[in-house]
Amino acid sequence: MLKSLAIITTTTTSTTTTTTPLLLISSASSTASNSLSKPFLSIFTFRAKPISSFPATHRPIFSYKSPMNLLNKLGFGTRSPNSDSSSIAQGPDDDVPAPGQQFAQFGAGCFWGVELAFQRVPGVTKTEVGYTQGFLHNPSYEDVCSGTTNHSEVVRVQYDPKDCSYESLLDTFWARHDPTTLNRQGNDVGTQYRSGIYFYTPEQENAAKESLERHQKLLNRKIVTEILPAKKFYRAEEYHQQYLEKGGRFGFKQSAGKGCNDPIRCYG
Repeated sequence: MLKSLAIITTTTTSTTTTTTPLLLISSASSTASNSLSKPFLSIFTFRAKPISSFPATHRPIFSYKSPMNLLNKLGFGTRSPNSDSSSIAQGPDDDVPAPGQQFAQFGAGCFWGVELAFQRVPGVTKTEVGYTQGFLHNPSYEDVCSGTTNHSEVVRVQYDPKDCSYESLLDTFWARHDPTTLNRQGNDVGTQYRSGIYFYTPEQENAAKESLERHQKLLNRKIVTEILPAKKFYRAEEYHQQYLEKGGRFGFKQSAGKGCNDPIRCYG
C-alpha cells in the first residue's frame, strides 16, 4: 500500500488561483502481518545439537576457522606433499619426553575438548595438540582442513607412569568420543577427525588392542578406531593450545584441574 503526502503552494492572481505540488513523499507500509524483512539475519542461523550418548563434539556454526580462501576450500592452492616431505612426515615421532615421563597420542575428533579431558587426568604432566599421520611436512591448520594431507587432529599426552597408567588414558579416550563413526565426530566431518590410538611402544600397542576388544563388546556398532605407530608430531598453532582452559571462543575459562568432572563445553 502506498501512502503519499503532497505539499502544495497556492498562487492567486486577479483572475485565477493555481495550486502547484512541490513534493511527493511515498513510503511502503507493512503488510497485514506487519513483517519486516532483514536479509542479514540469515547468517545467524542456529542448529540444534544432536542428542547422543557420546559427548557432543561437533563445531557449531560460529566455530573459528583461520582465513582460508575459496581455492583452499576447494582443495586447490594448498601445498602438495613430495617424496622428501612425505618421508619426514611419515617418520617416527623423534621428540623426547621429560625424564621419567612417557608419551601417548590420541585422535578423537576436534582436539580442543579432547585436550581438556586429558589435562584433567591425574598423572598427566603436559598436553599438546597437533597434527600427525599425514604426508605433508610441517602442515598448517589450513593444510589439514583442506582434507588433502591425511593428517589427524591429535593430542600428545606426556604422563608419569608412576602416577598414571596407560590404561587410564585409554579409558579417557573411549569416554571422550564416538569411536564408531568413520572420519566424523558429530557435525565435524573429515579425515582429520578420525578416531585413532598412536602407540610409542609394543606395550602401548598391546594395551590399545586389548582395550578396543573390551569396548567393542559394549557397543552394537563396529569400532573404526585405527591403532598405528606414532608418527611425526607437528604442534598446532599456539592459539589451539589449551584452547578451552584459556577461555575458548566466548572467554569462559574451563577448569583443567586434576580430577575435575565439570562438563566440557567443546567450543568455549
